[in-house]
Amino acid sequence: MRSAPLPRAISPLLEDALRRNPVVALVGARQCGKTTLARQFVAADSPNYFDLEDPLSLARLDEPMTALVPLTGLVVIDEVQRRPDLFPILRVLADRDENPARYLVLGSAGPDLLRQSAESLAGRIEYLELTGLQAAELGGDHLGTLWLRGGFPRSLLAGSDEDSRSWRKSYVQTFVERDLPQFGAGLAAPVTHRLVLMLAHYHAQMVNVRALATALGISETTVRRYLDLLEQLFLIRQLRPWHENLSKRQVKRPKLYFRDSGLFHHLIGTSTMDELLTDPRLGASWEGFVLEKTIAEAHPDQAHFWGTHGGAELDLLMFVKGRRIGVEIKRADAPRRTPSMTAALRDLSLDALCVVYPGNLRYKISDRMTAVPAAEYFSADDFTHTDAR
Repeated sequence: MRSAPLPRAISPLLEDALRRNPVVALVGARQCGKTTLARQFVAADSPNYFDLEDPLSLARLDEPMTALVPLTGLVVIDEVQRRPDLFPILRVLADRDENPARYLVLGSAGPDLLRQSAESLAGRIEYLELTGLQAAELGGDHLGTLWLRGGFPRSLLAGSDEDSRSWRKSYVQTFVERDLPQFGAGLAAPVTHRLVLMLAHYHAQMVNVRALATALGISETTVRRYLDLLEQLFLIRQLRPWHENLSKRQVKRPKLYFRDSGLFHHLIGTSTMDELLTDPRLGASWEGFVLEKTIAEAHPDQAHFWGTHGGAELDLLMFVKGRRIGVEIKRADAPRRTPSMTAALRDLSLDALCVVYPGNLRYKISDRMTAVPAAEYFSADDFTHTDAR
């Protein structure tokens, strides 16, 4: 697999956002490729590029108005969460008559965390999220490697599985010891690391907050606060349930997924495809991988799971362009219709239900229900068609 920067599917969306808005925030996990993408727009040695982890850039911004006012064209500020005092200054600059500049700010924190500092930019800023590398950006031939190693470029493109594992180990350590404290995490690093390891065992399940709090000797409130923080820093996803106005009792707790399959595999001690294929958490791993890649590539307006206490469930319910698309994720050779799928199709009034599996043949299961190989599914341009494309 090549090591040169890969074209990113988000690039046209980013260009459109920069035309519409004076300020665009490109957010995503640390090391997911934000800097590499930004440098395709503005060179790293340009006076218009500021990296707030670089002492020289920090020195240039000691007097931010003096540094920023003369600049024209696109200005990039990387790791902007390190200097929240810049947001009010960007508001002043963005409001200039015939503003000669546009501002692209890069952040390793979610919009909710950045908004605490960027309230003054309301109406002037648009947020886009960059994920790790996607199947559609790589091609179907690399789907297995993407699943095993995850989408972080340096993990995915490493020369060997061992090099990839070593990078992910360092990433988790840095995340726990440096990134979390930067956002006010107060637990000692060993406790936080234990929390992250324990959360890996809840992947694709609902978290037992009380059990975690008891095992770690901390309060349930602290566990919930850390879950929200880990979500805002793109390590996990808390997929919320969808509640229809039905007579059936429905599940109300979120399910937890690790956003990157490679990090999840590191946390459960799986480094090779042979190890993964014999791991008892294989099905949960496949479910999380397909779910995350689907959400990243479909760009749904909303994403939920659905479940009832009677046992009916749907892995993913997406609202895309006014349509209801269901996704059921199976690690099976030839998925067949189940009572749970039939209930979801009927009770949720789905326009289509797509069953994603690791096979090679696309086939119709029933009306509005189609089995689609994962490699084909991720190459789809439109997830709203009633044939589940």
